[in-house]
Amino acid sequence: MCGIAALFAYHPDAPPVTLGELMDINKAMLRRGPDGGGHWIDDKSRVGLAHRRLAIIDLSSDAAQPMVIDGLGNDGGGEKGRYRITYNGEVYNFRALRTELERQGVPFRTQSDTEVILRLYERDGAEMAGQLRGMFALAIWDALEQSLFLARDPFGIKPLYVADDGRTVRVASQVKALIAGGRAGRVGPNPAGHVGFALFGSVPDPHTLYADIEALPAGATLTIERGGMRRSTRYFDPAKVLAEGEAAARGGATLKASELRELLLDSVRHHFVADVPVGVFLSAGRDSATLAALAAEDQGADLRTFTLGFEEFEGSHLDEVPLAETVAEQYRTRQHTERIAKLHFDAALPEILHAMDQPSIDGVNTYFVARVAAHGGLKVALSGLGGDELFGGYDSFRQVPKMAGLIGAVPGVAALGKAFRVVFGPAIAAMTSPKYAGLLELGGSYAGAYLLRRGLFMPWELPHVMDPEMARAGWEALQPMVRLQATTAGLRTPANKVRALEMGWYMLNQLLRDADWAGMAHSLEIRVPLVDPVLLRGLAPALAGHAAPDKRAMAGTPAKRLPGAVLDRPKTGFFVPVERWTQDSAARSTRHPGGRGLRSWATKVLAAQAA
Repeated sequence: MCGIAALFAYHPDAPPVTLGELMDINKAMLRRGPDGGGHWIDDKSRVGLAHRRLAIIDLSSDAAQPMVIDGLGNDGGGEKGRYRITYNGEVYNFRALRTELERQGVPFRTQSDTEVILRLYERDGAEMAGQLRGMFALAIWDALEQSLFLARDPFGIKPLYVADDGRTVRVASQVKALIAGGRAGRVGPNPAGHVGFALFGSVPDPHTLYADIEALPAGATLTIERGGMRRSTRYFDPAKVLAEGEAAARGGATLKASELRELLLDSVRHHFVADVPVGVFLSAGRDSATLAALAAEDQGADLRTFTLGFEEFEGSHLDEVPLAETVAEQYRTRQHTERIAKLHFDAALPEILHAMDQPSIDGVNTYFVARVAAHGGLKVALSGLGGDELFGGYDSFRQVPKMAGLIGAVPGVAALGKAFRVVFGPAIAAMTSPKYAGLLELGGSYAGAYLLRRGLFMPWELPHVMDPEMARAGWEALQPMVRLQATTAGLRTPANKVRALEMGWYMLNQLLRDADWAGMAHSLEIRVPLVDPVLLRGLAPALAGHAAPDKRAMAGTPAKRLPGAVLDRPKTGFFVPVERWTQDSAARSTRHPGGRGLRSWATKVLAAQAA
């Protein structure tokens, strides 16, 4: 896990790339890579690459970046120093890819996945991105073609941000790093980013809070040539994989328990590829308990597990610690538990807000459990993130289809609902959540029902929580209802429609992004075995069937059965008392969107980011 930066003055009139800007961007990402740093600028000052290293695979200096290799002569004969890369992430199948390349006569001088990526790019160009199993964001400079190639992993686990002023493109792992360079984030606010945060509690990709900075989409590549010509591809889309699974399921696709177990074990094994120890985040939930059980079974003794508890919840039904420790004892892991309280949150709050690269109403729990693992000496930990999206664990899998089906069956209900909301909305908002006022207006479609389920502020509240003109412009630019509806296009099963929405919005824009910034705040790489393209493809046909594997089926895969208290525990979410800690009177948790206390926390977060 690392931080990367790239500058490319592609236009003939662009000013030269400067070492000062490149180093300012790189220094802003120090915690992403405390094990080393490097940079390179070409002799004409038209392109520069920089890197901060967190050494996970091939710990030697041979694997340092930016890495350079000579061309092998396929395009004219042994070009010296043709390819250079700066790369963030891990490719878990790099050894299999390396073996394939070696059989074709390709030589290697390191044991790193970085060199494999370069040689694969030399052979296959942009198409190589679809062959990488892992999490990554990368930039490759081709000196012969005078082009910069960018790629981001299939699910967007790793971030990659781009600022282009029409003459020079700037790339980095963090928005704040680009801003630290002094040349990006100066155009003004992005209304779509601000509206997106108000609606969802996170900024939807590809937007940021800044008009001149965008994220490279998940599962996408972008090639920028000298002069500015661009070529982009989208090589992976979870919704498309789900649709292909639906097509296969028409033939009666089923998945045996043994097949589900092997798919999960395969992903866990791949996510343990590292030259440093790997631990597991362990809560009382089925996702992390299943991962811990499978990891202990496959990796053997000495597996380390980490649990976070809160003093406010000790002894209550919200306390995750006792059950997590029961799981750790059953699978004989080296368990470490830490409880935190309001005083710990208060002390860490400035650092949390600083580390948060884009505003989010979540991520505090990940920040603290990552700190526990890092203080325990780890660089890598597995998280159960993605299990609810994959196996239908959220109540949205029941609520959204039911709402859309019942309300959507009434002709003209949206127009009637809008009139109802205009008349009675203020009174309803004074008594309860304003979402109830929009139930008839929005609830008749999957897009509207999902917005009601996940929304922070409702669309009609936007002019009251931000400048009305920004609200109008942001709504028009973001087009949230259109985009939400497009997310489910081509899918026929209710569960897959919700699955695509949860993966493409909540997981991508909040959970994965939070895991990145919260882990990197402590120089910890967080890996997510349940967010894996091979696993999704293997499950997709079964997910479309009537007997789709659920959380209980997942939890039944370890050879040694999980404790009954874990198997029978209802879904509760991981509660964090942020609202109590921020001295709000509301007693709801950060997992209950729409609470007044949560809105207050969101306002605090946004103000800190804007500052």
